[in-house]
Parts: sequence; structure tokens; C-alpha cells
Amino acid sequence: MADIQGRLLVVDDYVLNRMQLKRSLEQQGHIVALAENGRQALEMLDAGCYDLVLLDILMPEMDGYEVLARLKSDPARRDLPVIVISALEEMESVIRCIGMGAEDYLPKPFDPLLLRARIGASLEKKRLRDQEVEYLQQVARMTAAAAAVEAGQFAPASLDEVAARPDALGQLGRVFQRMAREVYAREQSLKQQVQELRIQIDEGKKAREVAEITESDYFRSLKRRAQRLRGEGRG
Repeated sequence: MADIQGRLLVVDDYVLNRMQLKRSLEQQGHIVALAENGRQALEMLDAGCYDLVLLDILMPEMDGYEVLARLKSDPARRDLPVIVISALEEMESVIRCIGMGAEDYLPKPFDPLLLRARIGASLEKKRLRDQEVEYLQQVARMTAAAAAVEAGQFAPASLDEVAARPDALGQLGRVFQRMAREVYAREQSLKQQVQELRIQIDEGKKAREVAEITESDYFRSLKRRAQRLRGEGRG
């Protein structure tokens, strides 16, 4: 199976470690960014989008534990996978990092093949998680669309992204869009018919009112008086 490529952030205060990892990871097809300490890493994560973080523990300014804690306490970034690569081999450090939410822990010096396999597994897991999140978001769009139809506020274009899916959810989105458009077209036709009927009713009502006036005794009396006055004027 081909390697999954991703955008990776390497966080290590030692420049040779950073460059060694960068070269190795770029040869595998990854896009690699570098941070020399934890504070810079968080700033880069705020400004950009990454698929995985390779994190050293012992660093000045802000160590790897604090970076890991910050990431995992942030709802927007808690699912970003982190592989800790550290010279600390104590079991306590391993347990602490895994307990804080790290995806994996590799001691330095690391085996390149093992690192490659761990990165591939982490990226695949993230890809599947991202697909699940996207699926649930689009299911939520379907639910919102149903509520919008019920409220008479549905816009068919709101389901274009769902309808473009090749799976069963996409088929449901396309059927829903078609049915909603048909319902909308029928409603518009019905509104037009009601409007035309109202016009006809208004015209009939006006005709009846005119007939009631012209056929009344008072109107006939006025008409006869007008005719008499016209006759007298001609005489």
C-alpha cells in the first residue's frame, strides 16, 4: 500500500535533528515545516493547517508536555495526531505522553522504518477520522434541510455538497433535493392559482357591487331624472 502523504510539523530545539527529520520526511513525499520550540510550534499551528506533529519533549521556553497539553485542551485541535520523539526513555515519560493524548512515543535515536510506519498509521487514522467527521457534518446538513423544508425556508443549493457524494448519503441528498424542488414548484403554482382566483373573486365582487347599485330603485330614479333634465334642456 502506498504511503499517505501529509503536512507535518517537526518541533525540536536541536537544529540537526530538525534537518535530519525534514530530509527523511520530504523523501517520503511529505510537506514538512519546522519549529525550534514549543511556543513557535503553537503559533505555527494557529496560522496553518497540519496533519501531524512530531514533538520533542526537552525544549527551552515551552517543553513538549505543555505543547501537548495545549493541543489536547483545544477542541479545534485535540484530534490532531502527535508523535513524541524524545531522548527521554523513562517509562514514566512514555505513560505521561500517551495519557495526555499523544498518538505514539518513539525514543531517540529512532529507527527510520519504524517512524515511517508510525507516521503512516497516524495519517491513515486521521484520514478516517476526518471522513467520519465530514460524514456526520453532512448528515447534520440533511437534518437541517428537513427542518428548513418544514419551515418553508429550504434552499436546494444548501445540499449541493452532500448531493455530490458518490455514496448512499449522496443519493439521499439528490433525492431530497429533487423532491424539495418539486414541492417548491407545486407551491409556486398553487400560489399563482390562488392569486388568479383572488383576482377573479375581486372582479366578480366589483361587478356585483356595480350591479347592485345600477339595479336599485334609487339609481333608476336618478337615471329617469337625468333623462328628464336632458330632455328639458334640449327643449
